[in-house]
Amino acid sequence: MEWINNSMQEIQPKNITNQEQKEKIAKQIAKKVKDGDIIGFGSGSTSYLAIKEIAKKIEQEELNITAIPTSYETKALCYALKIPTASILEKKPDWGFDGADEVDKNNNWIIKGRGAAMFKEKLNMVNSGITYILVDDSKFVDKLNEKMPIPIEVYPEAVNSVKEALLDLGATECILRKAEKKDGPVFTENNNVLLDTKFTEIYETLEEDIKSITGVIESGLFMEYPIEVLH
Repeated sequence: MEWINNSMQEIQPKNITNQEQKEKIAKQIAKKVKDGDIIGFGSGSTSYLAIKEIAKKIEQEELNITAIPTSYETKALCYALKIPTASILEKKPDWGFDGADEVDKNNNWIIKGRGAAMFKEKLNMVNSGITYILVDDSKFVDKLNEKMPIPIEVYPEAVNSVKEALLDLGATECILRKAEKKDGPVFTENNNVLLDTKFTEIYETLEEDIKSITGVIESGLFMEYPIEVLH
């Protein structure tokens, strides 16, 4: 007896904004897929649409590819669409794609982490030759962190000490992200918690300074990575 598989319905994003533009971007990324590719699959609504387009291309052209997913939702979607997956421990991605919460239009710095998967997203990114960041026009900002907080993944027992250190770095706000329809905080893909943080200034070494704090696992600030923004 087989399990009932409702993965597609359960992980489909609700109320996708700017869907027409995102679907065009999804088709762009699907065109880049070649037989034998090992691809880092990101998270978010645009990535969701891109994965569906890639699945169509795989079926139509009988391609063999391997996906390295960044989140439970992405892995479940690959399973539902019969796209083979591997972990980054097994295979190195040739290239990847992902979304973003904000993109600085001046220098391609980005904020990610609304989906609590930025550690695996960054791990894919640093090991890929190139990562395509898929965003609609609403994600471009004149200055990062004005609208969206920078998520910082923190080992749970280090929350208080990390908060103090972030305030010393110039943070004006450090809020533990609470879960919806559940008591307590959101937990990341790695069973850590998130501090949604605002800073007065995003300077060139801020990502490095955040990462140097004991107890910080990863930050949602992505600076100077091999990316290309598609929109």
